[in-house]
Amino acid sequence: MTTEHGDEHGSDAFEVDRAVQDALDRLTLVANASEALSSTLELEPGLRRLSRVLVPSLADWCAIDLMDDEDRLRRVVIEHREPDALPAAFLEAPLPAADSSSQAPLARALRGAGPLRVTEFPAPEAALDALHRVELQTFEQLGAHSAILVPLRARRRVLGVLTLVRTGPDGNDEQQQLRFLEDLGHRIAMTVDNARLHAQIAHTAEHLQRSLLPDLPHDGPVEVAARYSPARASAEVGGDWYDAFPLPDDVLTLIIGDVTGHDLKSAVAMSQMRNMLRGIACDRKEPPGKILARLDAANEILYPGQTLTCLYGLLTKPQPHGPWLLEYAAAGHVAPLLVTAQGDTRYLTDGRSLLLGAAPETIRPDAVEPLPPDSTVLLYTDGLIERRGENLDDGMTRLRQHAAALARAPLATFCDELMAGLGEDSTDDIALIAVRLPAAEEGPVTAVVEEED
Repeated sequence: MTTEHGDEHGSDAFEVDRAVQDALDRLTLVANASEALSSTLELEPGLRRLSRVLVPSLADWCAIDLMDDEDRLRRVVIEHREPDALPAAFLEAPLPAADSSSQAPLARALRGAGPLRVTEFPAPEAALDALHRVELQTFEQLGAHSAILVPLRARRRVLGVLTLVRTGPDGNDEQQQLRFLEDLGHRIAMTVDNARLHAQIAHTAEHLQRSLLPDLPHDGPVEVAARYSPARASAEVGGDWYDAFPLPDDVLTLIIGDVTGHDLKSAVAMSQMRNMLRGIACDRKEPPGKILARLDAANEILYPGQTLTCLYGLLTKPQPHGPWLLEYAAAGHVAPLLVTAQGDTRYLTDGRSLLLGAAPETIRPDAVEPLPPDSTVLLYTDGLIERRGENLDDGMTRLRQHAAALARAPLATFCDELMAGLGEDSTDDIALIAVRLPAAEEGPVTAVVEEED
C-alpha cells in the first residue's frame, strides 16, 4: 500500500510540476512575443521578429496573412525552422481573393471562425477555389501533420490570419493551446491595428507639414532646391521650415528655421513665424540681424515663451563682375555650409546670436560672406547632423564629407544624396535648402527648382 501511495503522490507531483512548467513556458512565450511586436513601429519587421519567436516554439513553420487597404489578402511573413526549406516561390506576395462561400480553412478564418485546427490535407487538385489551392500547395510543399489557423480580430474586424503548422505530432493539450493562441491572435491583431493607425496619423501629419512649406522661386540666375523629411520615430508634426523668395533689387531671401517642439502647436507656430518673417522682410529693407531682432520682438509680444532658431540670409550680386555675397544672421541655428566646385567645404560661423525667444533685448549681429562662382550654400536644420549619444562635431564632419563628395553633382542630386546618406539614421525632422551659384562670367542661368513632393 505504501508503495502504491508513493507512486500516486509521485505521479501527482510530476503532473503539478509539468503544469507549472507549461504555464511558465507560456508566460515566457507571451513575454517574448510582446517584446517582438513592440520592438518597432514598422509592422512587417515586427511580425517577422514575432514569427521567429513562434518558430520552433509553437510550430515548425508559420505564415501571417493580412488584408490590405483594398481588402486584398497578402502574405506578409512566412517563417520555417529550416530557412532553406522555403522555395523561391514562397516569397511573401498577394494571395487570391477569398470566396465568400469557400470552406477552405483560410477563408473560414478570414470570416472570423476559429481558432481552427486542421488535420486533413487533401491534394491541391481537390481545391474548390484559387485561395484553397494556394493553401493546399503550401501545406504539401512544406509538410503538415496539423495546423491551427487563428483569425486576427481587432475592433470587430478580421485583419488577417496566423497559420501555425506542425510537421509531426506535438503532444500538447489541444484546448489549452487553442485558448493560448486565441489570446496571442488578439495581441497580434491589436499590434497590426495600432501600426496602421500610426501610419495613417503619420501620413496625415506629414501631409499637413508639407502643406505649410512654401513654393520656391522659379526663375533667377541661381538654382534653388529644398527637401523636407518628417521624424521617423514620431507621427507628430514638427516646427522645421525653409523659405526662399525674391526681394526688390535682385535680392534672394534664404531662410531656415526650427520652432521648439514636435506637436501641432509647434507646427502652427512655425507657420506663424514664417509668415511674420516674410512680412517683416518685405516691409523693412534692413540687414539680417535687425530683421531677426524685429521677429524676436514680435514673437515676445504675440507668443511669449515660444523659442525657435532661425537663419536669415540675403543673396545678392551688387557688382556686375564682382562675387555673389551672402549677408546672413543666425539666431541659435546651426551654421550654413559653403561647398566650392572643387569640393572644399567651410562652415560660415559668423553673425551668430542666441535663439529667438530667449532674450529679446539681445543684439543680433550679421555677417557678409563672398561666395565663389559655381559654389553651393547649404542651409539645414539640426536633424541632418545630430545623433543621440554622439558629439555634434562628428555630425558636422560627416556632413562636410558627404557634401564635398557631391560638390559637382546636380543640385537636385546633391540634396537627395544628403537626405539619403544622412537622414536615414535621424530621429528628428529635417529641412534643408540649397542654392547653387552660376559659373564665372557665363551669363544668366535659368533657375531649376527641385522640391520634394
